[in-house]
Amino acid sequence: MRILVIADIHNDVESLPQFLDKAEGLKFDVIVCPGDFLDAPPTGVTREEIGFIILEELKALGKPVLAVPGNQDDIMISVFEDEGMSVHGVGKTIGGVGFYGFGGSKTPFGTAYEPSDSEIGAGLERAHKDVEGSGLKVQVTHNPPVNTKLDIIPSGAHVGSEAVRKFIEDKKPQLAICAHIHEARGVDVIGDTKVINPGRFPEGYCGIVEISEGGVDAKVVNLI
Repeated sequence: MRILVIADIHNDVESLPQFLDKAEGLKFDVIVCPGDFLDAPPTGVTREEIGFIILEELKALGKPVLAVPGNQDDIMISVFEDEGMSVHGVGKTIGGVGFYGFGGSKTPFGTAYEPSDSEIGAGLERAHKDVEGSGLKVQVTHNPPVNTKLDIIPSGAHVGSEAVRKFIEDKKPQLAICAHIHEARGVDVIGDTKVINPGRFPEGYCGIVEISEGGVDAKVVNLI
């Protein structure tokens, strides 16, 4: 299976079409979005309207879309559920690959959706039960695992989630997808699990992952 990973759109509906056109050429089977579709709304449009535009653009690619909310995406949780694309506290199996996850992230800024680490851990546990029978598993969170290349802010501090890391260490999915820390895009490993933070899509970055019984190949792609 080939997975396109798109993250941290943050309301940027102007850049979205041109980069989606380029991403379409990467040839993929599933789109995974680890959160932050939204941000504070610009004047004259609502967050709901922006979320709808982004979803319609993604759906137009004609592939299954799976998503968890970012820390800006409180109002998108029910939308993802209604659209059948949520892996937030639930699991879904596509093509023999089990996707499970939980979104949101703590920040210093009091943003829209900030579950605690214990809530994230409990949500991952619920979701994982839905895909226990899948041979290949993909964990999807907004928050990156702590103490990796993918959770470092410019000061050098690691700000990722202990719960996300512990769940990877305990359950050993083949792949873990995260986002949130834009400048820490890249690929890392925890044990035998490949972990990817694709960076911010409106800056031209996305992830492309090949997952099979033979292993996982993950890379960040610049579409510019």
